[in-house]
Amino acid sequence: MINIKEIISEDEKSNICNNILRTLPNWFGVESAVVEFTEQVRTMPFYTAVCNEKIIGFVALKVHNSFSVEVYVMGILKEFQRQGIGKMLIECCEKYCKENKVEFLTVKTLDESAESKNYQKTRLFYLSMGFKPLEVFPLLWDKENPCLFMVKNVL
Repeated sequence: MINIKEIISEDEKSNICNNILRTLPNWFGVESAVVEFTEQVRTMPFYTAVCNEKIIGFVALKVHNSFSVEVYVMGILKEFQRQGIGKMLIECCEKYCKENKVEFLTVKTLDESAESKNYQKTRLFYLSMGFKPLEVFPLLWDKENPCLFMVKNVL
């Protein structure tokens, strides 16, 4: 049985993020990005997926304003992927938005113009969850990593 649990402790958020991202080098292989995620999640709403008392995934939300919240970073241990856990975490994000009367849930991911089988699956996941691709920012991260901005209206 998988449960979603909110984490309040800043150190715990940081440790969970660091530990899980380091198991996912095909998505999070840039050291500076892992360090930044690990630091930034400390002050964000943060939820974990727990199975038999083991944390198997997490999501951190970046609150931009009263209209939008971003899926800032999400990671699920490889052996637990494609089992509905990502869906549970996104549904938790949607619930957070609804409870806080936030209209838009957003996410940034790698655009299809940069070939990646892993990120192709990521984009398909977000599309299946109702996100719509809005715009590509070719230089937001760097020219090898064009950013696709996606949004979902949750109200």
